[in-house]
Amino acid sequence: MDLDEFRHALGEAGSLSEIDVVNAREDVGARARRHRRRQRSVASLLVLSCTVAVIVAVPAMFGSRNTHDSVTVTPATQATSPTSATTTTPVTPTFSYLYLYPFASLADAQAWQRAYGSGGHQPWHLDAGMTATSLADFLGYAMVDQVISIHTDASGAHVALGYHNPNGVPMAAATVHLVRVGTGSDAPWEVVGNDQSSTFTLATPGYGATVSSPVHVAGTITGVDENIRVGVYQQSSNAPVGAACCRAAGGVTSPWSITVRFADATGPVLVISASTGGHLQKIERFVFTAIRRGG
Repeated sequence: MDLDEFRHALGEAGSLSEIDVVNAREDVGARARRHRRRQRSVASLLVLSCTVAVIVAVPAMFGSRNTHDSVTVTPATQATSPTSATTTTPVTPTFSYLYLYPFASLADAQAWQRAYGSGGHQPWHLDAGMTATSLADFLGYAMVDQVISIHTDASGAHVALGYHNPNGVPMAAATVHLVRVGTGSDAPWEVVGNDQSSTFTLATPGYGATVSSPVHVAGTITGVDENIRVGVYQQSSNAPVGAACCRAAGGVTSPWSITVRFADATGPVLVISASTGGHLQKIERFVFTAIRRGG
C-alpha cells in the first residue's frame, strides 16, 4: 500500500489511536519493502536469463571448439616419372627336355619346317601317333608299334603303343611322351621321354644323366619268366651302338640290372632302352630313357 492508499484508509476509518497509526505505518512499510524485493528478484531473473541466452547463442554462432583440435591430413601424391618405352625381342620358348627323337636339336626341327613349308616334306612329323610309331621302329620294336591310345594335356602328347593279343584285345607295351618344338602351327612333334608304368621301370641311369661306357642299367619289373634285353641308340645310327642280353627276371616289383658297353657313339644324346617278352611274342613291353654322352 502506498501513501495515498494509507491516507484514504485513514479517512474511511475515522479517528485512530496513536498505536493504531504506528502499526498501520509499519504495515505499509513492510508491504513496500516486500514489493521492492519482488521487483529486484524479477530484474535478477531477467539478467540471468539474458546471460544464459548469450552463453547458449555464442557457441551456436561460432561453433563448438575442443581443447584438442583435430587436423585432417591429406597424403601428398607422389609424382611418378613416365615409363620409357622398351623394345621386345621375340624369344624362342625354352625347352626343358632332351632332344630324343627324331630331331637332334631345335635347328633340325626348324629346317624340317622350312622344307615342309616349301614342299610338304615328311608330314608325319605333325602327327604324334605316327612319330611315336616311328620311334618304336627305330628301336627295333616294330611288333609293338600300333597306336593303342593318345592323350594330350598341358605337358604334350602321351601315346600308348602296343599290339593285339590273339583274342584281339589291345595290349599296351609302352607310353611315349612327345612335345611340339619350335613355333607356329606346323611345329613338329619330338619324343622327349617315356611315361613308365610301375610294372616295368628303367631307373638307372636317370633321365639326362651324363654317362660313358660301360653303363650300369637297372630298374624293376613285375611278371613271370621275363627276359630283359638292353640296347643303346643314337639318332645317326641305324643299329644300336651297344647291346646286352639277356637277364631273366620275374616276381612283383623285382629289381633287375645289366651292364652295357657301347662304342662309336658320337651324338650328344643317347637312348637306352630295355625290353621284355617271350610269352606271346618276342617284344611285349619296353621302357627307355635319354642320357647325355660323357667322355
